[in-house]
Amino acid sequence: MKDLVTKKDYLKLVQSLPRLNDLIEGTVINIGRNEIYLDINGLTTGVVRGPELFDESGEFSNLQKGDKISATVIDLENERGLIELSFRYASHKKAWNRLEDLFKKEKIITVKITNANKGGLIAHHGKVQGFMPVSQLNSEHYPRVEGGDKNKILEKLKSFIGQELEVKIITVEEKDGKLIFSEKEITSKEKEKTILKKYKVGNVIEGKISGLVDFGAFITFDKTEGLIHISELAWQRLDHPQSVVKIGDKIKAEIIGITDDGKISLSARRLIQDPWKKVKEKYKVEQIIKGKILKINPFGLFVRLDDQIHGLAHISELSNQPIKDIASLAKVGDILKFKIVSIEPENHRLGLTLAETKKEKTKPKK
Repeated sequence: MKDLVTKKDYLKLVQSLPRLNDLIEGTVINIGRNEIYLDINGLTTGVVRGPELFDESGEFSNLQKGDKISATVIDLENERGLIELSFRYASHKKAWNRLEDLFKKEKIITVKITNANKGGLIAHHGKVQGFMPVSQLNSEHYPRVEGGDKNKILEKLKSFIGQELEVKIITVEEKDGKLIFSEKEITSKEKEKTILKKYKVGNVIEGKISGLVDFGAFITFDKTEGLIHISELAWQRLDHPQSVVKIGDKIKAEIIGITDDGKISLSARRLIQDPWKKVKEKYKVEQIIKGKILKINPFGLFVRLDDQIHGLAHISELSNQPIKDIASLAKVGDILKFKIVSIEPENHRLGLTLAETKKEKTKPKK
């Protein structure tokens, strides 16, 4: 006499049957052109087909008969009476779990750049797409563009398409599909350790000019980078760093500051003797000299006396009469005669009066 199925056995059987949205394990029993069949614990058969074969994690790419694999139940019975399964949902979860683990462990990973927009680079790790903002590129890859022209920035960013870069994950949010990479995070940590250990304020380094911006010049040395502010490039006043250096120039500079996160401030002018210390040996008050107009401002004329000493002819020293338009007196590039009216070496200031046009003040009648 056959054993009867007890209520307990029946309940156990029912509980073992897959339910909708369950992540279940099955054994591959057949692989078709666009579908894969799984045996589910000897109880039933499931099928994965069409778009549900998409594998975000890479785990399902090379399946063979007999392999055990996980899949998500998306339909308890299809038109053929089979359980409909999905690798797509299962692989998505596995892929994001793995990304979460890489993020927590601060692992360095490799991503492939597949596209770019004005905000940064679109990158893939496996089949998961993420984004790397421009601000998260390291100094070597950062697109320094004069004036911040967005079209030129995009042009530089597009040059990375097809390349692979090492990055760290700094944001991973599966719910919103948000995955943010950072190249700078790797170099920042390494740079911080190296810089704080190897260099000190006062050290002199030698490197190459790697970028120019309105406010200064970037110099690359020892696999790191520092900034020479425009005020620390030379003793004379500069309108732009390119007037004294260009990209690729070799230059020596003194370290004048290192922040806790490894940012380095440099000075080139501190390695050059201050020409203002000997300015009184070369120029005297009341001396008549020739100077070249470098810049015209509403408050006066900036004048070049030599390569290192510049002076200012204040508007009050240009004429005894009210001046409506200072540009009517001179233009940039003009060479005019001036008289030195003051010299302040400690403040790096030299005052001038325009000797050729300034009229002598009328003496009061007795």
